Amino acid sequence: MKAPVLTLGSVLGSALGLAALAVPALALAQQTIAPADAKAHVGQTVTIEGPVGNVYITRSGATFIDIGGRYPDNAFAAVIFSDDSGKFPNVKALDGKIVDVTGAVSLYRGKPEIILKSADQMKAK
Repeated sequence: MKAPVLTLGSVLGSALGLAALAVPALALAQQTIAPADAKAHVGQTVTIEGPVGNVYITRSGATFIDIGGRYPDNAFAAVIFSDDSGKFPNVKALDGKIVDVTGAVSLYRGKPEIILKSADQMKAK
């Protein structure tokens, strides 16, 4: 019986294929974009990086994080609904900081946004 011949290409191809299976889909799909470009990525999972223009908490407990300007001139918003607000302590401290927000971009009243459900979706720089 003849031993199989392994080439560098076959070894790397196999290793990369296995590595790709082990990497979460979110990590594979991430692409960092500017707030002004978010609207072109509706339905895609991306990372938006930009300055926080304002953090506003409504009476109902929803939090709007304006990125790339202040409402109504912000280019993008990250939204935290009241049920998830406890996962984001000190969210007001983000005002004026550069943040990365990761998730699926959707439109609300013509403006792009990402709904935040877990704290690992947002990182302050």
